[in-house]
Amino acid sequence: MSMLRPAIPLPSAPWIDQVFSAKTVRFGGVVRRSLHWVEAEVGRATFEAEVRRRGWHLVECNGQLVVFCTARPIQVLF
Repeated sequence: MSMLRPAIPLPSAPWIDQVFSAKTVRFGGVVRRSLHWVEAEVGRATFEAEVRRRGWHLVECNGQLVVFCTARPIQVLF
């Protein structure tokens, strides 16, 4: 049984529409944004809260934030 949680709609903001309305998001894909962009446009705490609210996974690597748009487990292979 999947542990997917439906995203609860919040008042729309331009950055939410831009980042989280891509086709890849609807199919459990991956979204990547630079940490600089996130901090300048919305703030890291706000971005992290939105990803957490949706039940997704967030990874930081080399100045990039990578969102795995699924609540299913992820595995780092090496």
